[in-house]
Amino acid sequence: MKKLTTSVLAIVLTSSFMVVNAQKTQSDTIRTQDIREVVVTGALGLKKRQDAITSANQVVNNAEITQANNPNAIQSLTGKVSGLQINTTNNSVNSTTRVVLRGPRSISGNNQALVVIDGVISTLGILQNLPPEIIDNMNIIKGMQGAALYGEKGSNGVIVVTTKRGSKSERLQFSLTNSVDFSSVFKLPIYQKQYGQGYPGDTFDTTDYNGTNWTPYENSNWGPAYSSALGGQSLIVGMPDANNVWKTETFSPKNNHIGKFFKTGVLIQNGVSVNAGGPDSYAFLSFNRAQNDFVVDRDNLKRNNFIFKAGKQLGKFRIDGNINYLDLKTSTTSSDLYGQLIQTPTNVDVRQFRNALPDASYTIYATNPYWTIENDRSDVKDRTFSGLINLEYKLNDHISFTYAGTAVMGSTISESHLNDFAYDRIYDGTGTPIDHTTPTDYGPEPVVSEYHKSVASSFRYYGDLMANFNYDLTNDLNLKVNVGHNIQDTSSSVTSVGGKNLQVPGWYNINNVLQPDKFYNLDNSKSQQRSYAWFANLDLGYKDFLYFNSTFRFEKNSVLSQNPVGPNKEKLGFSNKGYPYYSFGASFIPTKAFESLKGKVLNYAKVSLSYSKVGNAGTVPVYGLDRIGNFPVGFPFNNLSSYLPATTLYNQGIQPEFLKSKEATLSLGLFNDRITFDGSVYRNDTDNLITTITTSLASGIIAFQDNIGNSRNQGLELDLGFTPFKTKDFEWKVRGSYTTYETKILGLADGADEVALSSYGTPGVGIFAVKGENFPVIKGTKYQRDPNGNIIVNANGTPLATSTFEVLGKVNPDYILGFSTSFKFKGITLSAVADYRTGNSFVAFNKSLLGSMGSSEKTADFDRSKGYVVPNSVQLVNGQYVPNTTPVGNDASYTGVNAYFTGPYRSVGEEFVVDGTALKVREIALSYDLPKSILSNTFVNSLSIGVYARNPFFIYAKDNRNYSDPETASTNGNAAGIATNGQYPSIRNFGFNLNVTF
Repeated sequence: MKKLTTSVLAIVLTSSFMVVNAQKTQSDTIRTQDIREVVVTGALGLKKRQDAITSANQVVNNAEITQANNPNAIQSLTGKVSGLQINTTNNSVNSTTRVVLRGPRSISGNNQALVVIDGVISTLGILQNLPPEIIDNMNIIKGMQGAALYGEKGSNGVIVVTTKRGSKSERLQFSLTNSVDFSSVFKLPIYQKQYGQGYPGDTFDTTDYNGTNWTPYENSNWGPAYSSALGGQSLIVGMPDANNVWKTETFSPKNNHIGKFFKTGVLIQNGVSVNAGGPDSYAFLSFNRAQNDFVVDRDNLKRNNFIFKAGKQLGKFRIDGNINYLDLKTSTTSSDLYGQLIQTPTNVDVRQFRNALPDASYTIYATNPYWTIENDRSDVKDRTFSGLINLEYKLNDHISFTYAGTAVMGSTISESHLNDFAYDRIYDGTGTPIDHTTPTDYGPEPVVSEYHKSVASSFRYYGDLMANFNYDLTNDLNLKVNVGHNIQDTSSSVTSVGGKNLQVPGWYNINNVLQPDKFYNLDNSKSQQRSYAWFANLDLGYKDFLYFNSTFRFEKNSVLSQNPVGPNKEKLGFSNKGYPYYSFGASFIPTKAFESLKGKVLNYAKVSLSYSKVGNAGTVPVYGLDRIGNFPVGFPFNNLSSYLPATTLYNQGIQPEFLKSKEATLSLGLFNDRITFDGSVYRNDTDNLITTITTSLASGIIAFQDNIGNSRNQGLELDLGFTPFKTKDFEWKVRGSYTTYETKILGLADGADEVALSSYGTPGVGIFAVKGENFPVIKGTKYQRDPNGNIIVNANGTPLATSTFEVLGKVNPDYILGFSTSFKFKGITLSAVADYRTGNSFVAFNKSLLGSMGSSEKTADFDRSKGYVVPNSVQLVNGQYVPNTTPVGNDASYTGVNAYFTGPYRSVGEEFVVDGTALKVREIALSYDLPKSILSNTFVNSLSIGVYARNPFFIYAKDNRNYSDPETASTNGNAAGIATNGQYPSIRNFGFNLNVTF
């Protein structure tokens, strides 16, 4: 693949050279503003020209963010920024994402990029709900030197978001935006279509539907073959409804049988903004509403966002302010819905049971998904209010003082309820309906009603006070210095109530709960965290071709506060040690230093080098260094008000994780920037890795957290852009990127070889940090194989597996290829974005579930009645491996096949590790701007219409039979790589939009 990548780059460069030269022989009079002269907003709101930036970054403008009308601004960056890996970890109505720059550097700490909005630290959640159309640009700071001013918070890179300001026109300007999306699920699991619903009995005679040898109402495809005598017949399916009506189905496979359960979702976005201003002031008001009617019935989202920005210059004093109010409401059903749905046999149209009770379904062994939608629900109301202020006072032309501060207040009210139900109308197990007025012992336990409510509040303050100095030391040498103080304060509280058994059905109130949960089993907590820092920034510029930058930050964080106790339990005094973080960087532009280098071929060149040392204390939880108490549960504490010391200890001398980063970058512009190249290579060494290790239970301590090791993260990013055609009416741009990185665990303390981040018994897999391996890796039980790679089976034909966990794959890709292109012809613009990831793996729980249900292709590519012989398997006979002919379980029958796939098959982790390779077309958009000549006699300034698609086309690896999207994960944390049963399949959107200004 590396040879292929090199060849592609060579072809692109060669073809670009010929195309550009062909055009230049005609005319090349079209000019655009040099992007390197544009002022870019960086860390702490400091503005610099791109020439003066000494570490890797990339700016994405509003047009790129909004071209496909993605309601999530973060997701709109996918495939557009090298080094930025964005995974949509959950495709629910309010989808979640994981955003990582250049790979993980911490085992247990936060590895996601920092979000800064309008100069102050914010959150990924706020950015995800910020209307993309009000964002002016996003500057993705990849290099640590560029992010070092943020200290601990900037250790994973920074996404600096700048929202729009009002225009300088004194005339009111109005903008209206509208878009409508139609969404649908795709890439549903591929089912076998040889066998239908049921479960085998002792002899499994399929000639009689009401016989005793098979159970027809199971939630599986372990029934008769569709080619049997029953194929094509109309048979009773499932249980009777409340009116004693039985459903019937033709015993044949249905196309897209679970896909028909989902509906077409509709996402409507509307926005209106008003702006005005003048030479020394501006005002901007925006209101946006998004309403998402999801592909799952009754799941929906409603989001209202109100933003007001204004600024005024008053002599030497300037004030800018920003008020943002977000109101977000979601209603969702249980996350178990999809896991229940995919168990549906291929001959069943589950839509028949839309209005039925849960036992009036196709089976009693899986909950009726329509009942789940109606009776198992969660409603969340989020309200966030933020106020931001920026003040500046210019003492003179060289000295100014600035303050940037924000306060964010949030509240969340979450309510969930589950209605009760008892299964009382079912089969008796003989294959014939029983008198359904008499309950039997078959079926699952009754569903017990529940109600829970929690109220959470949060407050966050962030403030920077800076003194800024700008002097020309000589005619050629400029000095800029910024010194300042930062303070951050975050607090939160949660109060929860709830329990089981509602006295009055349908009344969801704590007063209606007969069995309240114990308070210590609920989340009733509060916390507060503070940090403060002194910082300095130095910029030197020599002429316009040599720049030097240095930063320093001394930071203290309350999570590292200690209040140690002496030998006689006396307090020894509160202490809070601070830590210094610093960086150095330089950039050199030889094409400006030596005019002779600049010619028709090479018009721009820039080289930069940087070094930084930052820290990360985020792995230590709030109050982690305090020995707090826990409420005990179980005997003998059942009725006692008591507490026990926490069973997880933290080293009182624990230090932040220290990250040392080295980076080199190269930027080139060729043929008047018809071809551009940006490359960066980096190495990040992390010392003092913090994680939790288990200890002996006999000590009374089950886990201990400390600095336990070190790791190395290194990688390469290449960006190639070219413009093959560029005239007054037509322009074609192409951009490609190549990203590769790896993180290796170099050492772990106390002789440890690995740290488990997550582990599952069935199947036997987990996510681990392993010494000497890439991080994170998938470990699990593995098939035993002979020297030729054949699976070894025992005398009964059942595969042998390792008793210990072995490395089965790595979570992060070997490399990511990004591609984007745009065509502009007069007012028409066509754009597309795609990316390709390979070399990564993930664990597909759906493969395990489909196998046990007899629904996967692997369970039906042979004659079940003759048993199942593991393909290419061998047995060890007299010291020699010989081809195996023994069926699993030494049982050459249908029941033997069933016993294997519902039992031993599910216990080998290797079986469910799937290749995560994927090619994804992320966006396709077509828009048309009406000519101004048409609008000249109207009150409309501009009008554009467009159509677009998001995620219209994916290609997965061959062994991923659409089990899950490789990006999905059971967590947004570092234990990614597990795709559980409850996560919805991929969602694609097609829509149209209208934008008007007047």
